Amino acid sequence: IKASHLDQKPETQNPEFYSKTTDKMFGGFKQTKLKPALKMAVHRFQIASNKKMALTVQQKREIAKLLGERPIPKEEKARIRAEALIREDNTVEAYEIMQLECELLAERIKLISSQKECPPDLVSCVSTLIWASERVDVIELVEIRKQFRSKYGKKFEEAALANSGGVLNERVFAKLSVQPPSAHLVQTYLERIADEFNVDWQPVQPVRIEDMDGPMTAPDGYSVPVAHASALGGPTDEEINYPGSVSRNNSDHGFGNGSAGDGEEGVPVTASALPSPAPTLPPGKPDHASSSALVEPVYPTPMPPPVAPPMDDYEQPDIPAAPKDGAGSFRGGKDDDEDGHDNGNGSSTNPSYDDLASRFAQLKK
Repeated sequence: IKASHLDQKPETQNPEFYSKTTDKMFGGFKQTKLKPALKMAVHRFQIASNKKMALTVQQKREIAKLLGERPIPKEEKARIRAEALIREDNTVEAYEIMQLECELLAERIKLISSQKECPPDLVSCVSTLIWASERVDVIELVEIRKQFRSKYGKKFEEAALANSGGVLNERVFAKLSVQPPSAHLVQTYLERIADEFNVDWQPVQPVRIEDMDGPMTAPDGYSVPVAHASALGGPTDEEINYPGSVSRNNSDHGFGNGSAGDGEEGVPVTASALPSPAPTLPPGKPDHASSSALVEPVYPTPMPPPVAPPMDDYEQPDIPAAPKDGAGSFRGGKDDDEDGHDNGNGSSTNPSYDDLASRFAQLKK
């Protein structure tokens, strides 16, 4: 009896003793903290789901644009975007499941508080929320995990994180997994997006049957054309029908020499296929070696500058004279002639400088 008593470890050496003691010192399990956290998590999941669903619409449109590019669809980039889209869809699905679990736990908060151990029908819900707290951007799950650890101990938390016995929700565990989606699922997403946006697309490299269950292969660059500057890949200027291009057999404008485009209709001729203009030299410096092949430019005759009309024909407008009233003052009267000539009194209606000076002097007084 004494030996068996000595083999038993004191309670202070048990790790769970310190865990429970620490939780009690810093608050421990509180129903008043767990229920609001569960309610807030429900709203947080709903907001995050709506935000991701709005982004998926834009991602689908971008994938359809990549599949519709010509002459070579950017299929490899579209596959990568489709994989990201699948991950967003999986996350939204997991959010909706965990939202239901939070609502259930919030309704049964009194049952959780009254029992020491976790009810068997709630083990999966509690374990799933603890496991997902490290994988989703919902801060309320951190507080929920802390409360359940204070309630059921650290061993329960470790079992949930390790998925011991498969206690986690299978769909949440699969949707939040870090494993990439299968190549067959990516191919299916691309086909549905092409049908939804009416894109005429056929895969350049279809997924083989033996590769459907595995992840998508790494891109090898088959959808990336060779640089156009190397003149080794991509469509040439003659193969591209630019707006406003002229047919190669258009003889009305003198295009083509009857070698490559004879008898062909609708073959576009671009600027690179047009004949280059004949070179010219400045006047006075002809090149006698190639004077027969050069055309001397014709310069336009400069226009003469405009000439102003002569001043002799300029007629100054008539300025009415001031009326005269008495000597040196102009008040107006009947004796004044309308044309400003002498009215018979020996005085003229046109004032002189002295008359104006005397008038200004009187005005100053």
